[in-house]
Amino acid sequence: MEEFDWKNDVNNKDEKMLLAKRMAKRVKNGETIGFGSGSTSYLTIIEIADRIKKEKIQIKAIPTSNIIENLCKELKIETTTLKENTPDWCFDGADEIDSHNWLIKGMGAALYKEKLNMKASNENYILVDNSKFVNRLGEKHPVPIECKKEKIEEIENKVKQLGATNIEIRKSNIEDGPLITDNGNIILHAWFDKINEHLEEKILQIDGVIESGLFIGYDIIVIK
Repeated sequence: MEEFDWKNDVNNKDEKMLLAKRMAKRVKNGETIGFGSGSTSYLTIIEIADRIKKEKIQIKAIPTSNIIENLCKELKIETTTLKENTPDWCFDGADEIDSHNWLIKGMGAALYKEKLNMKASNENYILVDNSKFVNRLGEKHPVPIECKKEKIEEIENKVKQLGATNIEIRKSNIEDGPLITDNGNIILHAWFDKINEHLEEKILQIDGVIESGLFIGYDIIVIK
């Protein structure tokens, strides 16, 4: 999956830095922690690495993307997988959050592993700056849907039947053609005027869908 320039292109950086510092203070020696993807997670990982260096803390990270795994290696943070360890807790960002604490995530194309981490952990922290709050889920962002390439036309048709008003294949920023996820799949961006509590489940029932960026009804702790 292509690189995102989190080092130089972070919106609302000052607000996100405060969130990152608050989250890093929570880290305790010996923990296994699920590391989310995105700019807020990136800043949080930098702060965690600083504590590890200064305080000689030992932790294991379960990264949700190749980019975050490479960052951990660069910062000398030990990594592991869900097959080897269960997270004590996880942190991640969000693209949108509504009054029900429903989320749209995955605009960084890491939705599959983000959801795996969240389901594996009993304690999930979602770090959101003020720009992420919406009156209606889907107000600012489409729902990312990770799909098998060979099923794309069938999936598009069925997502339209679920009420999508517009669907686009996510393009790569660095080469012609679609963005390819860490899992070798492609992403559909589906816009909805209305998102109800059953939409996440209905999207997942479509043959060829790997995961959606809807996180509806999850037990989360919002850090804002």
